Amino acid sequence: MNADSLRELLSRLQSGAVGIDSALEELRQLPFADLGYARVDHHRALRQGLPEVILGQSKTPEQIAGIARQLVTAGQNVLVTRLSADNAEKVLEAVPGLVYSAAARVASYEHQPIELRPGAPVPVVTAGTSDIPVAEEALETLRMAGVPTARMVDVGVAGIHRVVDHLATLSAAPAVIVVAGMEGALASVVGGLIAAPVIAVPTSVGYGVSLGGLTAMFGMLAGCASGVTVVNIDNGFGAAMAVIRIVSRVHATEHKA
Repeated sequence: MNADSLRELLSRLQSGAVGIDSALEELRQLPFADLGYARVDHHRALRQGLPEVILGQSKTPEQIAGIARQLVTAGQNVLVTRLSADNAEKVLEAVPGLVYSAAARVASYEHQPIELRPGAPVPVVTAGTSDIPVAEEALETLRMAGVPTARMVDVGVAGIHRVVDHLATLSAAPAVIVVAGMEGALASVVGGLIAAPVIAVPTSVGYGVSLGGLTAMFGMLAGCASGVTVVNIDNGFGAAMAVIRIVSRVHATEHKA
């Protein structure tokens, strides 16, 4: 249940279209649903504006499908991250309506088309083509929250003119996600060019001394551009959630004003 569906229920209760007992029954599953192997948080959309997201990694297809069905039944949209292609085939068969993005390793279900929020798009910028899978995870997460995006790929510091070419879009953005492996320098470059919040995602892309993304992460943490926020290695989802929090608060403040 989200804020809109709760308002609709309370409106029906006020008008007499639904009785108190029926309304109570609809609200009974609001806090969470206990499936034995998972407690599905139905209250999260009310608290944070986005339903609980399912981490597919280390879960069985049956567990993923069970959680997804519970969210669908409750009228929630569904987002499953880190879902392998093999597991996706089984989950999609068990939950009709789920759509799988192989590039992002993400499955999603929409009860109705997601309306985009107003405002400038959030650029998701990659240093190289090899960083695209992590960027796609971020893009899919932002899409499910209705955040408009701009995709900018392969604009790393080996050819700095490539990112400068996008400076107008970057400067107008409410926030920017920068995805980079190797030494992770692109985050500091972008952070030095614009005033908006920059969320940096180190990736596990690179040669031996890249140490599975540790070098990129250390470089981003030690970068000279002040105020750049760094999430964990390959965590496109976490970067997107940080942006969702930022734009949600901005939107809420503007709406109150």
